[in-house]
Amino acid sequence: MKKELIELKRATLDIYKYEKDGLTFYEFDATECEPPEPMVNTVVAISLLKTKEDRLVGVYFHEPYPLYDRLPKNVSHEAKELPSGDFRVTFKID
Repeated sequence: MKKELIELKRATLDIYKYEKDGLTFYEFDATECEPPEPMVNTVVAISLLKTKEDRLVGVYFHEPYPLYDRLPKNVSHEAKELPSGDFRVTFKID
């Protein structure tokens, strides 16, 4: 799987795009960031979700509960705690 670095205006983190199992993923790692940078980058990157086959994946140093209230109504999320204690949250259009 080849990950491609993409440019997204107003994003301060590297965002990578790749395809897997017929889905397009956009992924970033916010584990080294201080608030509000993870939330700001997530809100900016949500704009990449155009179809039901698109996914945005963010890795956070904690589960970003305050972020969930800021999501558009048509975007859902699934959080999974990683062995490191970080959280991988996948966002998609419903």
